[in-house]
Amino acid sequence: MPTHSEKRVMPYSAQQMYDLVSDVARYPEFLPWNSAARVRTRRPGPEPGSEVLEADLVISFKVFRERFGSRAALYPGRHRVEVDYLDGPFKYLRSWWQFADRAEGGCDVEFFVDFEFRNAILQKVIGVVFDEAMRRIVRAFEDRAVALYGKA
Repeated sequence: MPTHSEKRVMPYSAQQMYDLVSDVARYPEFLPWNSAARVRTRRPGPEPGSEVLEADLVISFKVFRERFGSRAALYPGRHRVEVDYLDGPFKYLRSWWQFADRAEGGCDVEFFVDFEFRNAILQKVIGVVFDEAMRRIVRAFEDRAVALYGKA
């Protein structure tokens, strides 16, 4: 159903951006519509040095308040975060972030998300504002980077 992808150049290192995105527990501090986050489990991932965490996020949007579970595979060596849906209001959800250092400094950031809600009404409401909502989320990560690492 709705998909969104963005590519950006950020003035921070791939490691800094990876650290920011992989810190799921802090999402409610800066992400729009994310009112709560709880990490359920953490375990070693499929690659050396990788980690898999399962987390619950609570999304509040207008009159809707939904909890959903996701599994995030964290690959620090590759500066990659891959997210899959576990349970909640979606039919499915997949997303990923990829960060790569640039020779001239800063890093390239790629973000992709694809999802569909089970609830047709919620899907219709989100569909109207989907692209703007995704841009707002990406901007929230950019603003968080400035807050954590300073204006570059």
